[in-house]
Amino acid sequence: MKIIGINASPKGEKSQTRKLVMGVLEGARKAGAEVMFVDICSLDIKYCTACGTCYAKGECVMVDDFPALMEKMLDADGIVWGSPNYFNSVTAQLKTMIDRMADSIHCQSFAGKYGCAVSTAGGSMADEVADYINSTLLHLGATTVGRVGVLLGADPNAIVPAEKQARELGRKLAEAIRTGWKDPVQEKHHAERREYFKRLVMFNKDLWKHEYDYWKGMGEL
Repeated sequence: MKIIGINASPKGEKSQTRKLVMGVLEGARKAGAEVMFVDICSLDIKYCTACGTCYAKGECVMVDDFPALMEKMLDADGIVWGSPNYFNSVTAQLKTMIDRMADSIHCQSFAGKYGCAVSTAGGSMADEVADYINSTLLHLGATTVGRVGVLLGADPNAIVPAEKQARELGRKLAEAIRTGWKDPVQEKHHAERREYFKRLVMFNKDLWKHEYDYWKGMGEL
């Protein structure tokens, strides 16, 4: 059981969001998982240019750290993404990574994986940012198990109970992987998304050869 945690705060070891990501990983580790931590802000990930090469060939024209990071996520059973809220959304670093994952959405590359989200904020919308992260994981095909969001502006010590919640979330993530937990609502969403993207790829099969071959190879086209 492998779980990868990705922190999207640029503050390095001073990051409060990092504490929550590490908390999730610690809870998962104690529940038997092999864990890996990635500071995405230390990586070179370039902006998507919407060229469509990934749809056609299954590869990106950019030469950077994204392919290796994507391999790590694909190799994992569980994924936790963490981001502070600076202006009502995830940081630019995480959004840059997400924008590079359009092919992964079309191919539902996180199907069978489990995910969760953590977020910190000074005054507002930590929960909303964590919900956005989970919705992105869901759209990629993963089943999400929860989130931790914490507001630190008025009470910096709120990070302490939040870290405890993060460890519990990590335990829950590991347990979901171990048991193959299913959520009927999310299962319905996954089924609808798979059919939608298969139709989309089929309609564009002459342009999106890689994705057409992927779904055909899965026996679903």
